[in-house]
Amino acid sequence: MTPAHSEVERKYDVTDDVGIPALEQLPDVVRVETQELELDATYFDTDALDLAAAGITLRRRTGGDDEGWHLKLPTRRGHERQELHLPLSRATKTPPKPLRDTVQVHTRRQTLKQVAGIRTHRTVHSLHGETGEVLALFCDDTVTAPTPAPEDSGLLLAWREWEVELVEGTADLLADTDSLVRDAGATPAAGPSKLARVLGDRVPHDDAVPVRLRSKSPAAAVALTRLKEQLAEMKRLDPQVRQDLPDSVHEMRVAMRRLRSAMATFRPLLDREVSEPMRDELRWVSHVLGEARDAEVMHQRLQTLVAAEPVELVLGGVVRRIDAELGRRYREAHDRSLEALCSDRYLALIDSLDAFVNNPPWTDDAVEPVKDVLPRRMHKDWKRLRRRVDAAEAASEPDRDVRLHEARKAAKRARYAAESLEPVYGKPAKRFARAAKKVQSALGEHQDSVVTLPVLRQLGVQAHLDGDNGFTFGRLHGLEQARAAETIGAYSRAWKKVDRKPLRRWFT
Repeated sequence: MTPAHSEVERKYDVTDDVGIPALEQLPDVVRVETQELELDATYFDTDALDLAAAGITLRRRTGGDDEGWHLKLPTRRGHERQELHLPLSRATKTPPKPLRDTVQVHTRRQTLKQVAGIRTHRTVHSLHGETGEVLALFCDDTVTAPTPAPEDSGLLLAWREWEVELVEGTADLLADTDSLVRDAGATPAAGPSKLARVLGDRVPHDDAVPVRLRSKSPAAAVALTRLKEQLAEMKRLDPQVRQDLPDSVHEMRVAMRRLRSAMATFRPLLDREVSEPMRDELRWVSHVLGEARDAEVMHQRLQTLVAAEPVELVLGGVVRRIDAELGRRYREAHDRSLEALCSDRYLALIDSLDAFVNNPPWTDDAVEPVKDVLPRRMHKDWKRLRRRVDAAEAASEPDRDVRLHEARKAAKRARYAAESLEPVYGKPAKRFARAAKKVQSALGEHQDSVVTLPVLRQLGVQAHLDGDNGFTFGRLHGLEQARAAETIGAYSRAWKKVDRKPLRRWFT
């Protein structure tokens, strides 16, 4: 499988009588080349169209320079998607296993079937820059597709659309092209993809009408908004973790922690016999993913430390040892993460979470107004943080690092609780969350130093035993100790800010 790459494009609806605009007039474009293509694509999904509902497309396409199997995954940025590509194989009715595994969080164990076929006559206009590089592709598509089953009526859908895809060009070029095609008579596409247009109303969507959350709204409305939001984010990131995309493990763990934190903060609103087992399972998955994340962070941390050192103080195979040891740890941990994500236990958790947000097990407190229930929960999370900070300050040296780590987790939970209440309490909740994040970040830096120190010692000892020079590892160990001490100062300053009474007035 080719590595995932970002696809940045915009789509436009256009009628048959609209002519191609003067693309050569765009800034930085010195030459336009044209090519005619015939593309034939077959799309795959579950019977319930779970992939389409998640904004994912999986297709087998013939024709063009990139024919093969394509999997497109959504990102936070609306015009950008991650695309995975596999070459064509003899199989035509079943997508390749690596692609099936990537979307398992959405499909579970369901069979992927052909759900649509689309033919496209494409005229590609390649926009070249001064040195011959392709800045962007302007595609003029005439599209035909049979009406898909079960509504198949023998009708043939047909339309024309334009696509503009960045290659080596800049966002400014995309904006200039947007202005040009709009002036020519095109309008932004009504749907996100050709497939969405063909499937139409068959694609499942959330029928809930967004409501403005207020202090008099039912507490359940705030809780459900947060739970749905973080579960959707967790599921969006799952395929990225399976593809080992940068920072995906960290972001997925954050979504899981926010989900767990919401279940804890909103505990009186939920049947604990249902919610607590899921919190335990989320903790398990997060712990497994955490091993890969810890190795990744430590590797980056040590690389940064070494890069900042004068060349004459880096003695022996320091970089080689760091890359070998931390690279090995990451690969092994990521393999364990993939094993967990492909397990029946994890897929059963996703089933349970889906059922949980679709039919929450509310208690009687859930119908009470926000102002009568949730500020108390916020205050409880604050008191937990206060107790753990006091315990850390009173702890003796051997126990202090553990206590500070517990304070960090409490700061994180208080921050997430405040974030979940921002739709109701606005800026006061946002200011508190921002202040709590600074406490969390300072203590996170401290914890990173704490776990890095024994690794540096181990690397130094092993270098000595191998007859290599361990001087640099000892020096890095000292620098990391100094860094840990500095983070305590940053933490103290952050704590003084979050401990101000005016910052807490909205929930006390």
